Amino acid sequence: MERSQRTCAPSDRPLPPWDSIQWKTLEGKVRKLQNRIAKAFREGRMNKVKALQYLLTRSLAAKALAVRRVTTNPGKSTPGVDRIVWKTPQQKRDALTLLKRRHYHALPLRRVFIPKKNGKLRPLGIPTMKDRAMQALHLMALLPISEETADLNSYGFRPYRSTADAIEACFIYLSRRSAPEWVLEGDITGCFDNISHDWLLRHVPLDKRMLAQWLKSGVIDRRRLFPTQAGTPQGGIVSATLCNMTLDGLEGTLKTLFPRNRVHMVRFADDFVITGDSKELLENEVRPVVETFLKERGLELSKEKTSITHITEGVDFLGQHLRKYGHRKQLLITPARKNTQAFLTKVRNSVRSCKAAPQEKLIATLNPVVRGWALFHRHCVAAQVYKWVDAQLFHYVWHWARRRHPDKRCDWTTRRYFRTLGKRDWVFMPPGKESEPLFSASSVPIARHVKIKQHARPFHPEWDPYLAARKLAAKARNALKAFWSILS
Repeated sequence: MERSQRTCAPSDRPLPPWDSIQWKTLEGKVRKLQNRIAKAFREGRMNKVKALQYLLTRSLAAKALAVRRVTTNPGKSTPGVDRIVWKTPQQKRDALTLLKRRHYHALPLRRVFIPKKNGKLRPLGIPTMKDRAMQALHLMALLPISEETADLNSYGFRPYRSTADAIEACFIYLSRRSAPEWVLEGDITGCFDNISHDWLLRHVPLDKRMLAQWLKSGVIDRRRLFPTQAGTPQGGIVSATLCNMTLDGLEGTLKTLFPRNRVHMVRFADDFVITGDSKELLENEVRPVVETFLKERGLELSKEKTSITHITEGVDFLGQHLRKYGHRKQLLITPARKNTQAFLTKVRNSVRSCKAAPQEKLIATLNPVVRGWALFHRHCVAAQVYKWVDAQLFHYVWHWARRRHPDKRCDWTTRRYFRTLGKRDWVFMPPGKESEPLFSASSVPIARHVKIKQHARPFHPEWDPYLAARKLAAKARNALKAFWSILS
Protein backbone atom coordinates (compact mmCIF):
# COMPACT_ATOMS: atom_id res chain seq x y z
CA MET A 1 0.00 0.00 0.00
CA GLU A 2 2.81 2.41 0.91
CA ARG A 3 4.62 1.66 -2.35
CA SER A 4 1.45 2.39 -4.34
CA GLN A 5 0.93 5.63 -2.44
CA ARG A 6 4.45 6.86 -3.23
CA THR A 7 3.98 6.38 -6.98
CA CYS A 8 0.88 8.57 -7.28
CA ALA A 9 0.42 12.32 -7.57
CA PRO A 10 0.14 14.20 -4.24
CA SER A 11 -3.64 14.62 -4.65
CA ASP A 12 -4.24 10.88 -5.10
CA ARG A 13 -5.37 8.57 -2.34
CA PRO A 14 -4.38 4.90 -1.95
CA LEU A 15 -6.46 2.55 -4.05
CA PRO A 16 -8.73 -0.04 -2.41
CA PRO A 17 -8.37 -3.74 -3.35
CA TRP A 18 -8.37 -4.21 -7.12
CA ASP A 19 -11.76 -5.94 -7.32
CA SER A 20 -13.51 -3.15 -5.39
CA ILE A 21 -12.16 -0.13 -7.28
CA GLN A 22 -14.81 2.41 -8.31
CA TRP A 23 -13.80 2.80 -11.94
CA LYS A 24 -16.32 5.53 -12.69
CA THR A 25 -14.68 7.75 -10.09
CA LEU A 26 -11.21 7.20 -11.57
CA GLU A 27 -12.48 7.84 -15.09
CA GLY A 28 -14.01 11.12 -13.91
CA LYS A 29 -10.69 12.28 -12.42
CA VAL A 30 -8.77 11.44 -15.57
CA ARG A 31 -11.42 13.01 -17.79
CA LYS A 32 -11.16 16.33 -15.92
CA LEU A 33 -7.42 16.43 -16.50
CA GLN A 34 -7.88 15.55 -20.18
CA ASN A 35 -10.41 18.37 -20.61
CA ARG A 36 -7.92 20.79 -19.03
CA ILE A 37 -5.17 19.58 -21.39
CA ALA A 38 -7.43 20.13 -24.42
CA LYS A 39 -8.42 23.60 -23.21
CA ALA A 40 -4.82 24.64 -22.59
CA PHE A 41 -3.83 23.39 -26.05
CA ARG A 42 -6.64 25.39 -27.70
CA GLU A 43 -5.40 28.50 -25.91
CA GLY A 44 -1.82 27.87 -27.06
CA ARG A 45 -0.47 27.45 -23.50
CA MET A 46 2.03 24.67 -24.21
CA ASN A 47 3.78 24.98 -20.84
CA LYS A 48 0.43 24.41 -19.17
CA VAL A 49 -0.15 21.42 -21.43
CA LYS A 50 3.16 19.86 -20.41
CA ALA A 51 2.45 20.45 -16.73
CA LEU A 52 -0.97 18.82 -16.97
CA GLN A 53 0.46 15.89 -18.93
CA TYR A 54 3.08 15.46 -16.21
CA LEU A 55 0.35 15.42 -13.57
CA LEU A 56 -1.81 12.94 -15.52
CA THR A 57 0.95 10.42 -16.23
CA ARG A 58 1.85 10.32 -12.55
CA SER A 59 -1.71 10.01 -11.30
CA LEU A 60 -2.62 6.75 -9.60
CA ALA A 61 -6.06 6.89 -11.21
CA ALA A 62 -4.56 7.02 -14.71
CA LYS A 63 -2.13 4.20 -13.88
CA ALA A 64 -4.97 2.00 -12.67
CA LEU A 65 -6.97 2.67 -15.83
CA ALA A 66 -3.90 1.88 -17.96
CA VAL A 67 -3.39 -1.45 -16.20
CA ARG A 68 -7.08 -2.28 -16.54
CA ARG A 69 -6.95 -1.56 -20.29
CA VAL A 70 -4.03 -3.88 -21.01
CA THR A 71 -5.45 -6.65 -18.78
CA THR A 72 -8.95 -6.64 -20.31
CA ASN A 73 -8.33 -6.17 -24.04
CA PRO A 74 -8.19 -9.15 -26.47
CA GLY A 75 -4.38 -9.34 -26.21
CA LYS A 76 -4.31 -9.66 -22.43
CA SER A 77 -2.98 -13.23 -22.60
CA THR A 78 -0.31 -12.51 -25.22
CA PRO A 79 3.08 -11.96 -23.53
CA GLY A 80 6.02 -9.96 -24.81
CA VAL A 81 9.66 -10.99 -24.86
CA ASP A 82 9.70 -11.32 -21.07
CA ARG A 83 6.84 -13.88 -21.18
CA ILE A 84 5.02 -12.08 -18.35
CA VAL A 85 1.26 -11.50 -18.18
CA TRP A 86 -0.80 -9.92 -15.41
CA LYS A 87 -3.70 -12.19 -14.51
CA THR A 88 -4.43 -12.05 -10.79
CA PRO A 89 -5.75 -8.95 -8.94
CA GLN A 90 -2.55 -8.85 -6.89
CA GLN A 91 -0.39 -8.82 -10.02
CA LYS A 92 -2.46 -5.98 -11.44
CA ARG A 93 -2.17 -3.99 -8.24
CA ASP A 94 1.57 -4.59 -8.01
CA ALA A 95 1.90 -3.39 -11.62
CA LEU A 96 1.01 0.13 -10.49
CA THR A 97 4.40 0.44 -8.77
CA LEU A 98 6.16 -0.41 -12.07
CA LEU A 99 4.74 2.50 -14.07
CA LYS A 100 7.45 5.03 -13.29
CA ARG A 101 9.32 7.22 -15.73
CA ARG A 102 12.53 7.06 -13.69
CA HIS A 103 14.71 4.07 -14.60
CA TYR A 104 12.21 3.00 -17.27
CA HIS A 105 13.66 1.22 -20.31
CA ALA A 106 11.44 -0.22 -23.03
CA LEU A 107 12.18 -3.83 -23.96
CA PRO A 108 12.33 -5.00 -27.60
CA LEU A 109 9.18 -6.11 -29.35
CA ARG A 110 8.33 -9.74 -29.99
CA ARG A 111 7.80 -10.27 -33.72
CA VAL A 112 4.78 -12.26 -34.90
CA PHE A 113 3.20 -12.53 -38.34
CA ILE A 114 -0.47 -12.66 -39.27
CA PRO A 115 -1.84 -13.50 -42.76
CA LYS A 116 -3.16 -10.72 -45.01
CA LYS A 117 -5.95 -10.94 -47.59
CA ASN A 118 -3.47 -11.18 -50.46
CA GLY A 119 -1.74 -14.18 -48.92
CA LYS A 120 1.25 -12.26 -47.61
CA LEU A 121 2.17 -11.91 -43.95
CA ARG A 122 1.75 -8.74 -41.90
CA PRO A 123 4.43 -8.22 -39.23
CA LEU A 124 3.30 -7.24 -35.75
CA GLY A 125 5.41 -6.17 -32.80
CA ILE A 126 4.15 -7.30 -29.40
CA PRO A 127 5.39 -5.14 -26.49
CA THR A 128 5.66 -6.42 -22.94
CA MET A 129 2.80 -5.84 -20.50
CA LYS A 130 4.75 -3.07 -18.77
CA ASP A 131 5.47 -1.30 -22.06
CA ARG A 132 1.83 -1.63 -23.10
CA ALA A 133 0.68 -0.13 -19.81
CA MET A 134 3.15 2.76 -20.13
CA GLN A 135 1.89 3.43 -23.66
CA ALA A 136 -1.72 3.36 -22.46
CA LEU A 137 -0.82 5.75 -19.64
CA HIS A 138 0.86 8.33 -21.88
CA LEU A 139 -1.82 7.90 -24.54
CA MET A 140 -4.33 9.36 -22.08
CA ALA A 141 -2.20 12.52 -22.04
CA LEU A 142 -1.78 12.58 -25.82
CA LEU A 143 -5.35 11.82 -26.86
CA PRO A 144 -6.82 15.26 -25.97
CA ILE A 145 -4.24 16.93 -28.24
CA SER A 146 -4.68 14.46 -31.09
CA GLU A 147 -8.43 15.10 -31.01
CA GLU A 148 -7.85 18.84 -31.22
CA THR A 149 -5.60 18.51 -34.28
CA ALA A 150 -7.55 15.71 -36.00
CA ASP A 151 -9.02 16.14 -39.49
CA LEU A 152 -12.79 16.58 -39.60
CA ASN A 153 -13.25 13.48 -41.75
CA SER A 154 -10.82 11.19 -39.95
CA TYR A 155 -12.75 8.28 -38.42
CA GLY A 156 -10.25 5.53 -37.63
CA PHE A 157 -9.23 4.66 -34.05
CA ARG A 158 -10.89 7.72 -32.55
CA PRO A 159 -13.45 7.82 -29.72
CA TYR A 160 -17.11 7.91 -30.79
CA ARG A 161 -16.19 7.31 -34.46
CA SER A 162 -16.43 4.15 -36.55
CA THR A 163 -16.34 2.72 -40.06
CA ALA A 164 -20.07 3.40 -40.35
CA ASP A 165 -19.37 7.12 -39.91
CA ALA A 166 -16.74 7.02 -42.65
CA ILE A 167 -19.09 5.25 -45.08
CA GLU A 168 -21.89 7.69 -44.30
CA ALA A 169 -19.52 10.59 -45.00
CA CYS A 170 -18.77 9.05 -48.42
CA PHE A 171 -22.50 8.78 -49.05
CA ILE A 172 -22.98 12.48 -48.23
CA TYR A 173 -20.24 13.59 -50.64
CA LEU A 174 -21.13 11.22 -53.49
CA SER A 175 -24.90 10.69 -53.38
CA ARG A 176 -26.14 13.91 -55.01
CA ARG A 177 -26.61 14.04 -58.78
CA SER A 178 -24.25 17.01 -58.99
CA ALA A 179 -21.65 15.37 -56.72
CA PRO A 180 -18.08 14.79 -58.01
CA GLU A 181 -17.88 11.52 -59.93
CA TRP A 182 -14.19 10.65 -59.76
CA VAL A 183 -12.61 9.01 -56.73
CA LEU A 184 -8.93 8.59 -55.85
CA GLU A 185 -8.49 5.45 -53.76
CA GLY A 186 -5.35 5.96 -51.72
CA ASP A 187 -3.18 3.19 -50.30
CA ILE A 188 0.00 3.97 -48.38
CA THR A 189 2.86 1.51 -48.66
CA GLY A 190 3.56 0.07 -45.21
CA CYS A 191 2.23 3.10 -43.36
CA PHE A 192 2.92 1.87 -39.82
CA ASP A 193 6.34 0.48 -40.78
CA ASN A 194 7.72 3.55 -42.59
CA ILE A 195 6.71 6.65 -40.62
CA SER A 196 9.77 8.83 -40.02
CA HIS A 197 11.00 8.73 -36.42
CA ASP A 198 12.50 12.20 -36.76
CA TRP A 199 9.16 13.65 -37.85
CA LEU A 200 7.34 12.00 -34.93
CA LEU A 201 9.86 13.21 -32.37
CA ARG A 202 9.63 16.77 -33.72
CA HIS A 203 5.86 17.07 -34.03
CA VAL A 204 4.19 14.77 -31.50
CA PRO A 205 3.66 16.63 -28.16
CA LEU A 206 4.59 13.71 -25.93
CA ASP A 207 7.43 12.98 -23.53
CA LYS A 208 10.34 12.70 -26.00
CA ARG A 209 12.29 10.23 -23.89
CA MET A 210 9.35 7.84 -23.65
CA LEU A 211 8.41 8.18 -27.32
CA ALA A 212 11.99 7.62 -28.46
CA GLN A 213 12.25 4.44 -26.40
CA TRP A 214 9.11 2.98 -27.96
CA LEU A 215 10.24 3.88 -31.47
CA LYS A 216 13.85 2.67 -31.06
CA SER A 217 13.22 -0.40 -28.89
CA GLY A 218 14.06 -2.88 -31.66
CA VAL A 219 12.46 -6.20 -32.60
CA ILE A 220 13.37 -9.75 -31.62
CA ASP A 221 12.68 -12.24 -34.40
CA ARG A 222 13.92 -15.83 -34.16
CA ARG A 223 16.06 -14.92 -31.15
CA ARG A 224 17.83 -12.13 -33.04
CA LEU A 225 17.60 -8.42 -32.24
CA PHE A 226 16.90 -6.11 -35.19
CA PRO A 227 16.95 -2.30 -34.84
CA THR A 228 13.89 -0.24 -35.77
CA GLN A 229 14.93 2.69 -37.96
CA ALA A 230 11.43 3.81 -38.95
CA GLY A 231 7.77 3.14 -38.24
CA THR A 232 5.71 2.65 -35.11
CA PRO A 233 5.12 -0.67 -33.28
CA GLN A 234 1.98 -1.88 -35.05
CA GLY A 235 1.03 -4.03 -32.09
CA GLY A 236 1.42 -1.14 -29.64
CA ILE A 237 -1.46 0.77 -28.08
CA VAL A 238 -0.12 4.19 -29.05
CA SER A 239 0.57 3.29 -32.70
CA ALA A 240 -2.89 4.08 -34.09
CA THR A 241 -2.89 7.58 -32.56
CA LEU A 242 0.63 8.25 -33.86
CA CYS A 243 -0.50 7.18 -37.34
CA ASN A 244 -3.51 9.51 -37.14
CA MET A 245 -1.37 12.44 -36.03
CA THR A 246 1.05 11.76 -38.87
CA LEU A 247 -1.70 11.98 -41.50
CA ASP A 248 -3.71 14.78 -39.86
CA GLY A 249 -3.49 17.99 -41.85
CA LEU A 250 -3.81 16.42 -45.29
CA GLU A 251 -7.52 17.21 -45.50
CA GLY A 252 -6.90 20.83 -44.50
CA THR A 253 -4.11 21.13 -47.07
CA LEU A 254 -6.43 19.94 -49.84
CA LYS A 255 -9.18 22.34 -48.74
CA THR A 256 -6.70 25.24 -48.78
CA LEU A 257 -5.24 24.45 -52.20
CA PHE A 258 -8.55 23.54 -53.88
CA PRO A 259 -11.17 25.80 -52.26
CA ARG A 260 -13.39 26.05 -55.34
CA ASN A 261 -13.10 22.44 -56.42
CA ARG A 262 -15.26 19.75 -54.87
CA VAL A 263 -12.28 17.92 -53.43
CA HIS A 264 -13.37 16.00 -50.33
CA MET A 265 -11.36 13.52 -48.32
CA VAL A 266 -12.59 10.72 -46.05
CA ARG A 267 -9.98 8.78 -44.09
CA PHE A 268 -10.01 5.76 -41.80
CA ALA A 269 -6.51 5.33 -40.31
CA ASP A 270 -4.25 4.91 -43.38
CA ASP A 271 -7.06 4.15 -45.86
CA PHE A 272 -8.61 7.14 -47.60
CA VAL A 273 -10.62 8.27 -50.62
CA ILE A 274 -10.56 11.71 -52.28
CA THR A 275 -13.32 12.94 -54.59
CA GLY A 276 -12.83 15.22 -57.59
CA ASP A 277 -14.63 16.61 -60.63
CA SER A 278 -12.27 15.08 -63.18
CA LYS A 279 -9.63 12.44 -63.54
CA GLU A 280 -7.10 15.05 -64.67
CA LEU A 281 -7.66 17.09 -61.49
CA LEU A 282 -7.02 14.10 -59.25
CA GLU A 283 -4.09 12.76 -61.29
CA ASN A 284 -2.20 15.96 -62.11
CA GLU A 285 -2.98 18.25 -59.16
CA VAL A 286 -4.34 16.38 -56.14
CA ARG A 287 -2.10 13.31 -56.25
CA PRO A 288 1.19 15.31 -56.33
CA VAL A 289 0.01 17.26 -53.25
CA VAL A 290 -0.70 14.00 -51.42
CA GLU A 291 2.65 12.52 -52.41
CA THR A 292 4.52 15.63 -51.21
CA PHE A 293 2.63 15.61 -47.91
CA LEU A 294 3.46 11.95 -47.33
CA LYS A 295 7.11 12.26 -48.41
CA GLU A 296 7.78 14.73 -45.59
CA ARG A 297 6.69 12.00 -43.17
CA GLY A 298 8.67 9.18 -44.77
CA LEU A 299 5.65 7.68 -46.56
CA GLU A 300 4.62 7.11 -50.16
CA LEU A 301 1.57 6.00 -52.11
CA SER A 302 1.44 2.46 -53.44
CA LYS A 303 1.65 2.57 -57.23
CA GLU A 304 -0.15 -0.75 -57.59
CA LYS A 305 -3.05 -0.16 -55.20
CA THR A 306 -3.65 3.58 -55.64
CA SER A 307 -6.15 4.17 -58.44
CA ILE A 308 -8.56 6.77 -59.81
CA THR A 309 -12.02 5.38 -60.60
CA HIS A 310 -15.30 6.73 -61.92
CA ILE A 311 -18.12 6.27 -59.45
CA THR A 312 -20.20 4.36 -62.03
CA GLU A 313 -17.49 1.67 -62.05
CA GLY A 314 -17.63 1.29 -58.29
CA VAL A 315 -15.18 1.88 -55.44
CA ASP A 316 -14.33 -0.51 -52.60
CA PHE A 317 -13.73 1.21 -49.26
CA LEU A 318 -13.68 -0.38 -45.79
CA GLY A 319 -15.37 -3.56 -46.96
CA GLN A 320 -18.19 -1.70 -48.75
CA HIS A 321 -18.79 -1.14 -52.46
CA LEU A 322 -19.90 2.37 -53.46
CA ARG A 323 -21.36 2.73 -56.94
CA LYS A 324 -23.87 4.83 -58.89
CA TYR A 325 -26.41 3.05 -61.09
CA GLY A 326 -28.69 4.06 -63.96
CA HIS A 327 -29.41 7.36 -65.64
CA ARG A 328 -30.65 8.74 -62.32
CA LYS A 329 -27.17 8.22 -60.88
CA GLN A 330 -28.44 6.61 -57.69
CA LEU A 331 -25.66 5.76 -55.24
CA LEU A 332 -25.95 2.35 -53.61
CA ILE A 333 -23.59 1.02 -50.96
CA THR A 334 -23.42 -2.77 -50.73
CA PRO A 335 -21.06 -5.30 -49.11
CA ALA A 336 -17.94 -5.54 -51.24
CA ARG A 337 -17.55 -8.76 -53.17
CA LYS A 338 -14.04 -9.37 -51.84
CA ASN A 339 -15.27 -8.84 -48.29
CA THR A 340 -18.15 -11.27 -48.76
CA GLN A 341 -15.93 -13.90 -50.39
CA ALA A 342 -13.39 -13.61 -47.56
CA PHE A 343 -16.19 -14.05 -45.03
CA LEU A 344 -17.53 -17.16 -46.78
CA THR A 345 -14.01 -18.58 -47.02
CA LYS A 346 -13.67 -18.17 -43.25
CA VAL A 347 -17.02 -19.90 -42.74
CA ARG A 348 -16.01 -22.81 -44.99
CA ASN A 349 -12.75 -23.26 -43.13
CA SER A 350 -14.63 -23.25 -39.83
CA VAL A 351 -17.02 -25.94 -41.09
CA ARG A 352 -14.13 -28.07 -42.32
CA SER A 353 -12.35 -27.76 -38.98
CA CYS A 354 -15.48 -29.08 -37.22
CA LYS A 355 -16.00 -32.21 -39.32
CA ALA A 356 -16.04 -34.48 -36.27
CA ALA A 357 -17.42 -31.94 -33.81
CA PRO A 358 -21.00 -32.09 -32.48
CA GLN A 359 -23.66 -29.82 -33.93
CA GLU A 360 -23.60 -27.54 -30.88
CA LYS A 361 -19.85 -26.92 -31.30
CA LEU A 362 -20.25 -26.08 -35.00
CA ILE A 363 -23.04 -23.58 -34.26
CA ALA A 364 -21.04 -22.00 -31.42
CA THR A 365 -18.11 -21.59 -33.83
CA LEU A 366 -20.12 -20.10 -36.71
CA ASN A 367 -22.52 -17.79 -34.89
CA PRO A 368 -20.02 -15.12 -33.76
CA VAL A 369 -18.56 -14.96 -37.27
CA VAL A 370 -21.92 -14.69 -39.05
CA ARG A 371 -23.40 -12.28 -36.52
CA GLY A 372 -20.36 -9.99 -36.61
CA TRP A 373 -20.30 -9.83 -40.40
CA ALA A 374 -24.04 -9.19 -40.68
CA LEU A 375 -24.02 -6.44 -38.05
CA PHE A 376 -21.05 -4.76 -39.72
CA HIS A 377 -23.00 -4.40 -42.99
CA ARG A 378 -26.39 -3.59 -41.49
CA HIS A 379 -26.20 0.09 -42.49
CA CYS A 380 -25.91 -0.51 -46.25
CA VAL A 381 -28.05 -2.09 -48.98
CA ALA A 382 -27.41 -5.66 -47.88
CA ALA A 383 -30.78 -7.49 -47.79
CA GLN A 384 -30.20 -9.44 -51.02
CA VAL A 385 -26.63 -10.28 -50.03
CA TYR A 386 -27.89 -11.50 -46.65
CA LYS A 387 -30.30 -13.90 -48.38
CA TRP A 388 -27.56 -15.21 -50.65
CA VAL A 389 -25.21 -15.67 -47.68
CA ASP A 390 -27.90 -17.60 -45.79
CA ALA A 391 -28.30 -19.86 -48.82
CA GLN A 392 -24.55 -20.52 -48.86
CA LEU A 393 -24.59 -21.25 -45.11
CA PHE A 394 -27.38 -23.77 -45.61
CA HIS A 395 -25.35 -25.38 -48.41
CA TYR A 396 -22.30 -25.73 -46.12
CA VAL A 397 -24.13 -27.18 -43.10
CA TRP A 398 -26.21 -29.53 -45.28
CA HIS A 399 -23.09 -31.07 -46.78
CA TRP A 400 -21.57 -31.20 -43.29
CA ALA A 401 -24.59 -33.20 -42.09
CA ARG A 402 -24.72 -35.48 -45.15
CA ARG A 403 -21.02 -36.27 -44.82
CA ARG A 404 -21.54 -37.50 -41.26
CA HIS A 405 -24.30 -39.92 -42.30
CA PRO A 406 -23.70 -40.96 -45.93
CA ASP A 407 -25.90 -44.08 -45.59
CA LYS A 408 -28.96 -42.24 -44.25
CA ARG A 409 -31.85 -40.87 -46.28
CA CYS A 410 -32.19 -37.12 -46.80
CA ASP A 411 -35.43 -36.98 -44.77
CA TRP A 412 -33.65 -38.61 -41.82
CA THR A 413 -30.87 -35.99 -42.03
CA THR A 414 -33.51 -33.25 -42.11
CA ARG A 415 -35.25 -34.54 -38.96
CA ARG A 416 -31.92 -35.01 -37.19
CA TYR A 417 -30.34 -31.61 -37.79
CA PHE A 418 -33.04 -29.13 -38.85
CA ARG A 419 -36.05 -27.67 -37.05
CA THR A 420 -38.98 -25.30 -37.59
CA LEU A 421 -38.56 -22.17 -35.49
CA GLY A 422 -41.45 -19.71 -35.61
CA LYS A 423 -42.06 -18.89 -39.27
CA ARG A 424 -38.67 -20.22 -40.34
CA ASP A 425 -38.24 -23.70 -41.76
CA TRP A 426 -35.02 -25.61 -42.19
CA VAL A 427 -33.33 -24.01 -39.19
CA PHE A 428 -29.99 -25.68 -38.42
CA MET A 429 -30.52 -26.40 -34.73
CA PRO A 430 -29.97 -29.30 -32.31
CA PRO A 431 -32.96 -30.77 -30.44
CA GLY A 432 -34.05 -29.10 -27.22
CA LYS A 433 -35.93 -25.92 -26.37
CA GLU A 434 -32.85 -24.16 -25.01
CA SER A 435 -30.62 -25.05 -27.96
CA GLU A 436 -29.00 -22.27 -29.98
CA PRO A 437 -29.87 -22.14 -33.71
CA LEU A 438 -27.50 -21.11 -36.48
CA PHE A 439 -27.65 -17.34 -36.78
CA SER A 440 -29.44 -16.03 -39.87
CA ALA A 441 -27.92 -12.96 -41.51
CA SER A 442 -31.36 -12.05 -42.88
CA SER A 443 -32.65 -11.62 -39.32
CA VAL A 444 -30.63 -8.39 -39.00
CA PRO A 445 -32.77 -5.42 -40.07
CA ILE A 446 -31.23 -2.77 -42.30
CA ALA A 447 -31.00 0.60 -40.51
CA ARG A 448 -29.51 3.85 -41.75
CA HIS A 449 -26.58 5.04 -39.65
CA VAL A 450 -26.66 8.57 -38.25
CA LYS A 451 -23.19 10.03 -38.75
CA ILE A 452 -21.46 11.86 -35.94
CA LYS A 453 -21.16 15.62 -36.43
CA GLN A 454 -17.81 16.61 -37.88
CA HIS A 455 -16.95 19.17 -35.22
CA ALA A 456 -17.89 16.98 -32.23
CA ARG A 457 -14.93 16.72 -29.86
CA PRO A 458 -14.90 14.37 -26.87
CA PHE A 459 -12.87 16.75 -24.69
CA HIS A 460 -15.09 19.81 -25.15
CA PRO A 461 -17.61 20.01 -22.28
CA GLU A 462 -20.19 21.62 -24.59
CA TRP A 463 -20.28 18.42 -26.68
CA ASP A 464 -20.80 16.11 -23.69
CA PRO A 465 -24.66 16.02 -23.90
CA TYR A 466 -24.56 15.21 -27.62
CA LEU A 467 -21.96 12.44 -27.25
CA ALA A 468 -23.74 11.04 -24.18
CA ALA A 469 -26.99 10.84 -26.17
CA ARG A 470 -25.20 8.97 -28.98
CA LYS A 471 -23.65 6.59 -26.45
CA LEU A 472 -27.06 5.94 -24.88
CA ALA A 473 -28.58 5.28 -28.30
CA ALA A 474 -25.74 2.85 -29.08
CA LYS A 475 -26.46 0.95 -25.85
CA ALA A 476 -30.13 0.71 -26.82
CA ARG A 477 -29.16 -0.66 -30.24
CA ASN A 478 -26.85 -3.22 -28.63
CA ALA A 479 -29.69 -4.37 -26.38
CA LEU A 480 -31.88 -4.71 -29.46
CA LYS A 481 -29.18 -6.75 -31.20
CA ALA A 482 -29.13 -9.17 -28.28
CA PHE A 483 -32.91 -9.45 -28.58
CA TRP A 484 -32.59 -10.23 -32.30
CA SER A 485 -30.11 -13.00 -31.59
CA ILE A 486 -32.51 -14.57 -29.09
CA LEU A 487 -35.42 -14.43 -31.51
CA SER A 488 -33.41 -15.73 -34.43
